[in-house]
Amino acid sequence: MSSAVTAGDTAGAPARPAGAPSAPARPRPAGALIGVVVLWPIVALVQTSMQNITPFGITIGSAGTKNFTKLFHDPNLPGILVRTVLWVVAAVALTMLISLALAQLFNQRFPGRRVARWALIAPWAASVMMTALIFRWMLQPDNGAINILLHQLGIVHQFDSNQSSWLGRPDSALAWMIGVAVFVSLPFTTYTLLAGHQGIPGELYEAAKIDGATRWRSYRKVTLPLLRPAFLVAVVINIMNVFNSFPIIWEMTRGGPGYATNTTTVFMYNLKESYIGEAAALSIVNFILILVIVLLYLRLNNWNRAEDR
Repeated sequence: MSSAVTAGDTAGAPARPAGAPSAPARPRPAGALIGVVVLWPIVALVQTSMQNITPFGITIGSAGTKNFTKLFHDPNLPGILVRTVLWVVAAVALTMLISLALAQLFNQRFPGRRVARWALIAPWAASVMMTALIFRWMLQPDNGAINILLHQLGIVHQFDSNQSSWLGRPDSALAWMIGVAVFVSLPFTTYTLLAGHQGIPGELYEAAKIDGATRWRSYRKVTLPLLRPAFLVAVVINIMNVFNSFPIIWEMTRGGPGYATNTTTVFMYNLKESYIGEAAALSIVNFILILVIVLLYLRLNNWNRAEDR
């Protein structure tokens, strides 16, 4: 039977002449694309980090690991690393918490829901750099819209530089920058979680209700477990975006005063003005850090899944 079927299937195909060369292998554009877009820049970056390069971009010899040694002995680096971790953890955690609430809200039916969904897209559609500039203008000590509003509410005294210079103090500047990072991250995260919500069958909630589960218990036992794939995607992408975020910090404070609001990404940009090799070394450290953070999160997520089984 199998031979008959094979003969029937190939009866209409043209026979290949004896001794004819086989068809050439198909090109693999994906492998070439990965090599050009991913691997080649990494190799070039590693080479740059081990060279002695002048501020004018002229290579004057090999530096070995001296760029890494100088980087790790920089007295500003420990504080910048701590600030980077705080920046990423605070921005991503707040984004996820607020987005969970917004996704739950937008998954319900209420008057004006469509308009509210459209309005949420605005921070996402606008340029991140323009958003940071707008917030910087609103935080101006003398005539910024936020300071005028706070003055009218009696929260701050107008022209009091100790209170109204939000971006002039490292602690308040970092808090405002985290707020802006959350503001621009909410649309993508909320819509990702909303898509996860809409993929949950309504019958599961009906079954939970019949079993006597409250809304909060249904949310914990039905919604959150089934949102895990969407939640994972949102967290990983937010970690990478916030960690590598440059426009928000640069446009609002330029990383100042001094290095007080620098993250590793901004510090790398500052280094490249005079120390290109050291900046390349920090870029490799950044790459390793974000890779470790993502792998740790994925491993932790796998552990949680194994415990749930």
